[in-house]
This record gives sequence, C-alpha cells and structure tokens, in this order.
Amino acid sequence: MINPSAPGWIDKFFSEQKFSEAIPFETVDSFYYKVRETGFIYGHIIAIDTQIPIPIKGWFKTEISKTALLNTLYHVFCLEKRNSEPKNFISEVLKFYKQMNPEGFNLFKILLPKDTPSLSLENIIDQRVQTNDSIISKNFSHLVTNALLFIDVLAFRQYLEHGQIPDKYLKRIEETVLGIVGLALKTKTVKSQHDDLLIKLFEASIRYSKFSKVTVETLETLNLDYFKNKLEQYYLIDMAGMALWSDGVVENEESYFLYALGSTMEVSDDFVTQSMDTTNTFITTHRKKIPYFNFSNPVKHFYDQMTHSVIKLIVRNKNRLVREIMQSKELVVLLAYSTTRDLDAKEKKKVKKQLLDICKTIPSLTIFLLPGGSLLLPILIKFIPTMLPSAFNENLDENE
Repeated sequence: MINPSAPGWIDKFFSEQKFSEAIPFETVDSFYYKVRETGFIYGHIIAIDTQIPIPIKGWFKTEISKTALLNTLYHVFCLEKRNSEPKNFISEVLKFYKQMNPEGFNLFKILLPKDTPSLSLENIIDQRVQTNDSIISKNFSHLVTNALLFIDVLAFRQYLEHGQIPDKYLKRIEETVLGIVGLALKTKTVKSQHDDLLIKLFEASIRYSKFSKVTVETLETLNLDYFKNKLEQYYLIDMAGMALWSDGVVENEESYFLYALGSTMEVSDDFVTQSMDTTNTFITTHRKKIPYFNFSNPVKHFYDQMTHSVIKLIVRNKNRLVREIMQSKELVVLLAYSTTRDLDAKEKKKVKKQLLDICKTIPSLTIFLLPGGSLLLPILIKFIPTMLPSAFNENLDENE
C-alpha cells in the first residue's frame, strides 16, 4: 500500500495500479461525473477513483488530496492524449508545473537536480495541496487543503491542448470562480454562518487573485464566453451550487440563478438540475465531516482535529516512539505519574525537554519542533501511556 508521506509514493502508485497495461479511456462527461462523485470538486475527498481500490481510512487529508490530485491529473492526460503511459504523463505534468510557477510556489527549491522526475512531482504536489494558510493549519490540522485543486486539472487540460497554458488563464478562472461564488451568495435571501467560512476557504486557496478585488455585479460582466470546454463549464456551475447550498436550501431565485448561469454557457438545464441534486446528496450525506460545515464551536473543532491528527502520527510511529521512551527510565516514570496526578512545573519541564529530544530523532514527529508545536505536546503526553499501560505501570511500581 502506498504512503503519500514517504518518498517514492508516485512510482509505487503507478506500479500498484498497473495503468500502463491498459486503461479504459473516458468521455468528458464520464470523467467529470466520476471526479465529482469522489468529492474532489467540492474540496472534500471521500474516495479515489482508481481501478484497484486504495483504502484511505486513517490517512491525513493532505495525503488523500495529494493522491487524488495525481490521479485526476493522470486521468485528464489519458482523456486528452489517449495515452496511458505514466512516464509520458509525468514528463508532461512537470513541464506544465514549470510553466505554471505560481505565487508562493518556489519551483527552484522544489525541482532539485538530484531528484528523479517522479520525486520532483511529489514535491510539487505536496506544495499544491496546501493552502496559503498559517503554518499551524498546514502542519498540524491537515484540515483545510486547497479547495480549488480542480483548477490545476483544468489548466493542465489547456496545456495539453495548446502546448502551453493560455496567457492569464489561471488568474481568469480563479477570478471567475470567485465572481460566480460572490454572485451566488448575493442571490440568497437568508444568509448563513457558513457563507463567510466558505469565502475564507476560497480566500486561503487562491494564488493568482485577491478575493476583495473580485467584484462582479451581473453574469454578463463575467465574460463566460472565454470558457468553452465542458469541464470548465460544469465546474463553474457546481461551484455556484455549492455556495448556494451552504444554508441547506436552494430557493426559487437561487435555482433560477443556476439555470441562468447554465444558459449563459449553453449548458443544458438537465445538467443544472443534476448538479443541484448531486450537490445536495453529497453535502447532506457527508456534511458532518466537511470542515466548513462544522465550525459552530471553532475552538473545540480545532482542538478535536489537532487531537485526531496527533494521535494518527503517534500510532504510525508507535514502535519507534515506545523504544525511544523506554530508554529513559525517568521519562517512563514521569509519564506514568501523569496518568494518576498532575505533574509539578519541574516535572513538566523535564517531560517536555525529553519528549522534544525524542521527536528530533523521528522525522514524522519533528512537527512538534516547529513554531506552535509545543502547544500540541499535552495531547502527545496524554496519549502515550495508553499505548503500553502495563509497561508504564511496572516501571512505576519499581520506583515507588
């Protein structure tokens, strides 16, 4: 099974999937519908559409997003080029990203000479799934990934068709998405707390525009004629539908806006109806797990997400962590004491120092050494004794 946090995961992905042997080439519609079903369009991915299923339970959101982005880029390559050779795909997508070179995306640091093509792509994809949010969100929460990742897919399709990314394409499509979302929210008669959160999610995801500068009064001012491909048109309609759904109801005036948007781009009413139904089904089914619908208590939600992420990291590195801890008798005793009483200030300082020293030796746990990482140590300290309670208790007994 692939580990998207370990080097070499892209080569392993293609080796396991055996894509090069033969894959069924899709139509534009079937490709888009499958991508939408996975949640990739909505920024909340529940599955990865591969021939050989990939179990993503227990993965971080960034790991799911990285694999889904790779898979979706590959499928649009197959769709456009009728070619399923992974080496050809990796070569093309690297040239595409080299041309893209977006703001905050240091290509020269990412594309190191010693890297193989697939390792270079791994570094790029790792950057792409991140938002422009704070280091805490990026490194600890694994909560908010780039909600506009499908724009990469659309831009890659344009690159494959023209041999280059059309001038200002990325800025144009970002501003169009933001403009449509803004217009959609204006049509709503009842405002929802989720509207602001959705806007913040998009604000954190854009790289070529400034949300505050995108002011659109009518559909006519959006210049939608620029977007001729069905994938672009479908995506814009779905983005508008997602914005309108945020209060759980799409009223007559709101649905009229969606049909007007579809008509402007010459997309059938049937697709718009299907878009509304699909969006409603997806969000209703997965609402409890979609981040921007679960911020009634932001502090509690943030802490819950932190705890969940830290525990995942600990479990993944359990054996090595326990080995390192057991080498320090004093630390074992103090951690055992922490399960029955509060440690005093001096004891807490010792535990913190020794745990940070241990984290330095385990690459996956070096996040605790980053700014703000010490805030998560209490979660680490609280969880550790549950891994091997008998060992801790025996050491405690020996020292009483």
